Amino acid sequence: MGLTVAFQMDPIAGVDIDADTSFRLAEEAQSRGHRLWFYTPERLTFHDGRVTARGWPITLRREHGNHVSFGPEEVIDLGALDVIWLRQDPPFDMGYITTTHLLELVQPATMVVNDPFWVRNYPEKLLVLRFPELTPPTMITRELAEIRAFKDAHGDMILKPLYGNGGAGVFRLDRSDRNLSSLHELFTSLSREPLIAQKFLPEVEAGDKRVILVDGEPIGAINRVPAAGETRSNMHVGGRPEKAALTDRDREICAAIGPLLHAKGQILVGIDVIGDYLTEINVTSPTGIQELERFDGINVAGAVWEAIEARRR
Repeated sequence: MGLTVAFQMDPIAGVDIDADTSFRLAEEAQSRGHRLWFYTPERLTFHDGRVTARGWPITLRREHGNHVSFGPEEVIDLGALDVIWLRQDPPFDMGYITTTHLLELVQPATMVVNDPFWVRNYPEKLLVLRFPELTPPTMITRELAEIRAFKDAHGDMILKPLYGNGGAGVFRLDRSDRNLSSLHELFTSLSREPLIAQKFLPEVEAGDKRVILVDGEPIGAINRVPAAGETRSNMHVGGRPEKAALTDRDREICAAIGPLLHAKGQILVGIDVIGDYLTEINVTSPTGIQELERFDGINVAGAVWEAIEARRR
């Protein structure tokens, strides 16, 4: 029996249908007979004990420039839906956090994927702190003296905003760099948030692996190779996706974190692995499933929906 499914995401009319994970998830849902709705996060409303959103029924097609049709705008009672996908992109700011609070109110009658309570409490760069044996040396602080001592200890390091995304604001500082104080001044003038410092891993030149987990189990991986002269491997900033196989170390990492992800309702997760180290656990809006499907010839979106349908049953 078909489900009624809403996608809370950024405007769907502007997505790249050859790369966007949310589009692929919605496309697969439609092929399975589920009815689709779409709304953007700023259209959420709480009133008189109900959470609603102004949105549209949608029909999707894999046609460039003609990939979505909208029905008439309606006020959707989110508590009457079967599944809501929390898929807007970061930044992970107070607006994002507020949406997780509102979506919690429709549970358990409506299944929210990924579970918003744990999305809020497990930001990408903080959840990894629970697994220090899997990660490179890491520090979270606003204290310039602490960051300077970390740099002195490790020589070559990465410095970035704690709640950044897509490679924005990521800096590599080697032993000869003289910009730490200026960068600290810039970051702390723009935000009250801490910074995250990590030991630089030279293995990133061979790629930053994105491993996709479905309900806590690894399903495959792609490698993201930085552009020439670039430290960041994010595809948003020119990283090149390549076919990759899961290694024994990748499976060891997944075995360590998978049970927690399953228990906390994190159905679709993308982890980042450089060399032998886990660097991020992405639960907010992980990407990469279309590239993985093309490289490995598997239906990742189908596996995600099978996990959701099983939980609904």
